[in-house]
Amino acid sequence: MTGVRIAYFGPSGTFTEMALGKLEADGAFGAPVERVSASSPPATLELVRSGAADGAVVPIENSVQGSVPPTLDALAIGDRLQILAETELDVAFTIVARPGTAMADVRTIRAYPHAAAQVQQWIAATMPDAQVEFASSNAGAAEDVASGLADAAVSTGLAGRRHGLDVLADGVADVENARTRFVYVTRPCPPPAPTGADRTAVVLTPANRPGTLVSALAEFSTRDIDLTFIESRPLRTHLGTYRFYIDCVGHIDDVAVADALRVLHSRTDVRFLGSWPSAHVAAGGPRPTDDRGRDWLDALRRGDR
Repeated sequence: MTGVRIAYFGPSGTFTEMALGKLEADGAFGAPVERVSASSPPATLELVRSGAADGAVVPIENSVQGSVPPTLDALAIGDRLQILAETELDVAFTIVARPGTAMADVRTIRAYPHAAAQVQQWIAATMPDAQVEFASSNAGAAEDVASGLADAAVSTGLAGRRHGLDVLADGVADVENARTRFVYVTRPCPPPAPTGADRTAVVLTPANRPGTLVSALAEFSTRDIDLTFIESRPLRTHLGTYRFYIDCVGHIDDVAVADALRVLHSRTDVRFLGSWPSAHVAAGGPRPTDDRGRDWLDALRRGDR
């Protein structure tokens, strides 16, 4: 069987690589996987756009810190990419240091910004004299410690073991049951078939006029489509101009979702990010089908009723 190259936000040992492994175990890639690490979510997605990778796994949302802006921004610009699957991981961190380092010895601690925000209370209580310095990733923080650039790192146990580091603390998190959602992204292709527990995502760039966003959102609410995620990001052109990322319950093959997207496309700029099985059934449950309504309309078009 021919293999596929799957890029991930690395280096090796990150939670994103663990998410890739989980998706691989679930059969998401349909072929043997060659893993390719990249230095950031945008760099990971660019490998897919350039053809250097067949797909990519990147973090998109955390239950504590919210969205991952570099991922959202990279999905909104450049050639369109499409999400085919997602997975979630429980996220707690491991504090690692070079052998012989005691907790009291730590004066500098490296952490990826999202990770630092999720353990800031623990660090303040446990290492009040430690200065937090940002790293390129969770695994990158462990690399920095192994290279002598910091005394300790907020990282993963996997990265610590790969660099021969000792564990100072494990299962560290300010909020219990924190979870991060990761998505599998490819170049545009037909979406997976609907399962009845799906998620659809789009990026909207409405005109900067009063009422345009409310009008766009009304296309979902009037059809009883539940929104599970909405985030604004600046366009970086003028102050006060934004694009909006929206996830909703349902699939593009669902009548209501398809109709909402059709109307939105006629009124504003819409980038379709995909329809795929949700890692869990969102609040409100899956969209009901409208087979009876569709059959009735088809009969009218044929002149049968």
